[in-house]
Amino acid sequence: MIDIDPQQIPTRDLHQFILGTVAPRPIAFVSTIDEKGRPNLAPYSFFNAFSSNPPIVVFSSNRRVTNNTTKDTLYNVRATGEVVINMVNFDIVRQMAVCSVEFPQGISEFEQSGLTPIPSQVVRPPRVKESPAHLECKVRDIITLGTHGGAGHLIICEVVRLHIAKEVVDERGRIDPHKIDLMGRLGRAYYVRASGDAVYTIVQPVTKMVIGYQSLPEHVRHSHVLTGNHIGLLAGLHKRPSPQEVLKLMKEDPHIQQILSKKENPIEALHRYAAQLLDQPQPLREKAGQVVWIPEYLTPSS
Repeated sequence: MIDIDPQQIPTRDLHQFILGTVAPRPIAFVSTIDEKGRPNLAPYSFFNAFSSNPPIVVFSSNRRVTNNTTKDTLYNVRATGEVVINMVNFDIVRQMAVCSVEFPQGISEFEQSGLTPIPSQVVRPPRVKESPAHLECKVRDIITLGTHGGAGHLIICEVVRLHIAKEVVDERGRIDPHKIDLMGRLGRAYYVRASGDAVYTIVQPVTKMVIGYQSLPEHVRHSHVLTGNHIGLLAGLHKRPSPQEVLKLMKEDPHIQQILSKKENPIEALHRYAAQLLDQPQPLREKAGQVVWIPEYLTPSS
């Protein structure tokens, strides 16, 4: 491992290590207005949701590392106490990038990027028409974290109105990640598109007890074949397979019979078979659990 003391590294380098480590991050495409009503639009990737009741989102407008100055967004937020956070999907990510340019104060990023401002319902800053979702927000608090370049200003926002494009909602009334097609931020110039093959489900009920890692056979816990994800799937089983289930599988599965017919130690081959079952698009974790428990029922002469 590379060991880094934040006090012993230039802020510019520390900034990049943090951005590359805490990733991907959602992008807050923040629209504000100044006291004269002039709009500003800027992206921020120090952003996330922190509460549903009340609905709270937070983004940070950091001081510039190069010259320790603050941004127009922070000035506008202090002046008006209102923001709109627009979501960034793949269709507008390049226009968003234009808005990251440090235009002189008073220049409209809407005009420079070709994005369309539309009125909000509750707050004064405009929304971005091309964005698939908008959060109209009242600013609850601004917490200043430091006075040097790179220091953040946490802008705590209460959502007072949500707008979600109908076409990104599925038949169950939930947002479909493939339809909303959001973009995420990594370090440096790297982004990630949160749709297609990049999206998959991890189903693990949280209210029903699982057997846990310590209940797995020792040969599973120390396997050179099974990965951490495989072991996590097995540890997430709700019960250990019964002797009847294991013995039934040994009698009925031709592949297992082939493994057990060989003279060498079958454990590694069983682990490979379990890995194949767990790598299915819908992991066959119960059957894989039965497979890895087979050595517990083998006699030395088996």
